[in-house]
Parts: sequence; C-alpha cells; structure tokens
Amino acid sequence: MKAIQYRTVGEGPELVEIDTPEPGPGQIRLKVTAAGLCHSDWFVMGLPAEQYTYGLPLTLGHEGVGVAEKLGDGVEGIELGATYAIYGPWGCGQCHACAQGAENYCARAEELGIHPPGLGAPGAMAEYVIVDDARHLTPLGDLDPVETVSLTDAGLTPYHAIMSSKDKLFAGSTAVVIGTGGLGHVGIQVLRAVSPATVIALDITEEKLALAREVGAHHALMSDESAIGEIRRLTGGRGAEAVFDFTGVQPTLDIARQVVATDGDIQIVGIGGGLLPTGFFSTPFGASVRAPYWGTRSELMEVLALARTGSVGVHVERYSIDEAVDAYTRLHDGKVQGRAVVVL
Repeated sequence: MKAIQYRTVGEGPELVEIDTPEPGPGQIRLKVTAAGLCHSDWFVMGLPAEQYTYGLPLTLGHEGVGVAEKLGDGVEGIELGATYAIYGPWGCGQCHACAQGAENYCARAEELGIHPPGLGAPGAMAEYVIVDDARHLTPLGDLDPVETVSLTDAGLTPYHAIMSSKDKLFAGSTAVVIGTGGLGHVGIQVLRAVSPATVIALDITEEKLALAREVGAHHALMSDESAIGEIRRLTGGRGAEAVFDFTGVQPTLDIARQVVATDGDIQIVGIGGGLLPTGFFSTPFGASVRAPYWGTRSELMEVLALARTGSVGVHVERYSIDEAVDAYTRLHDGKVQGRAVVVL
C-alpha cells in the first residue's frame, strides 16, 4: 500500500510502498478515506536525533477517518463497512483519567509504550491503518469524511481548551484567539457556538485575518505590539477573560501575558516553543496558565455533534496521497489556508 513516512532524521516525509497491515486480536483495520496534515508532524520531523523518540520509519497522520474493513479476533461493536473517525490520544484504558474518557491525560501511556497513530504508532497517512481498540473509533454517520477528518485534532484540541475555560466565557466577556490557521480558525467557530464571548482574532497576514472574520471573529487584528493597546481599548481596559494561543511562540505568549484580564485564563495550545513565566509581577492576579493537550473521547463526540449542526467546519485544501509530500512542503512554508487533507 502507499504511505507517507518519515524515514530519516532531519529529512522530510517520503511517499513509499509498504505492506498492508493485518489486525491482531482486538484491533480494527480501516480503509482510510481521509487523513489530515498538522504542524505537529513538522514539529516531530524537526527534532534533532538526540530528542527524537518516535521510531523510524514512522507512518504519519494523527488525523484519520476510514471505513472498517477487517476486524481482529474479539472485536465487538464495530460495523464492517461503516465509517469512523479515529480518536488519536490513545491511553491504557484503565487509569483514572482513561476511565473518564480523558485518554489524552493517561497516566501510564508513556510507561506502557502506548503512542498515538502518526506520533509513534503507524498513522493514517496511508491506504490502511490499524486502530488498537474499538473505543478509539467514533461513528461518523452522515458527515463528509474529508470535511470532518481534521476535527479529530484541529477541532478537538481547541474545543478541549475552550471548554476548560468555559466559566470565564460569560456574557460580556472577551476571548482572544492568537493564530487563526488550522486550529485557530476552528477555535473561533467553537467559541461562537458554545459561548456569548466577544472574539478577537490575531494573526500576521491579512489573508488569515480575512478567514478569521469569515468564520465569526468580531474583531481581527494584526498580531504585533499594537494589538495590546487595541485589545485593552476594546475591553474597556480590563483585558480578555480568556486567551487561546494557537501559535505558542515567544512573541505571541508575550502578547497573551499583557492582554489577559485579572483572574483570566491563558491557554497555550500551540507548540511553538515559547515559555511564559507566571506569578506575582509577571501575570495579573489570579490569572491561570495552562498547556492543554488534545481532548477527551466524549469531547470528540461533542465536536462531531457541532459539525452536524453546521456550527463548526474546517476550511480544507484537498490533496491526493501522491501530492502529500508537496502538501507538507506548503504546510511547512505557511502556504496552507485552514487545513490540508489527503483524500484516498
């Protein structure tokens, strides 16, 4: 089968031919219909050899949708021929977090060598993918696989961050979204769907700010020092009750620190490598700083429910698997508008 793999540290992804995998006991083989590209893939491929721990070769793709095509022994509750979305942050299924469906915070995954597809386990950027357990599949129903696949990360991750700050998003509140790309443009829609907050979006190009306005931002500002004073002006001087940084580089974290309100939340979603000191004389009194990771199984169901109502959608650029390497180059160069999806 065709697959997109990372095979050499320091190099980019490659299109290769590999054997079609067979499902073991309890496993499900999906015939992949769509797989999403993510900046996290480039984060992994950009790690130096001494920090790279994901194994080689690595089939990429932690956003996946496919048709259940073959079941391993003992699998129950999965219908052959039905379409499923893959819940990516696999856990042990037995710890306290996993018992709540929060496998994204599994206490034992690292100890047991459990890795997400595309981030340690073979991913969905291939014609077939193995899913380790039926609980990691969510029925897609009548949703379009290509339009939906990125919601498994680009929808689930902002939804999880936003819902964990829900108590700050009251009527009259303000939420700032920094970075309106793959995750941020979905985050704006989630905010509009689940809260009455005024949404202020920040980015570095007019094209991305136009997308932010299109998907529901009340205000769209250039992401520079001028945004700090403008956000203070728009909020009557108090700042934003919640700031969601989908970039995570040092300049955006510096903006987040200066615009968050007293007792507000800063959610660092992006993995840009910036660091934010917190405490007296750094962040406002009562302000919380959090680095959320992915989301829970039930939250994925909720995100897909929002998609069914038309409240949340993804701006998609479509590519064939033969074009996937070029798509990764476009993603690396910041040329993708919204989310890039490989259609199989």
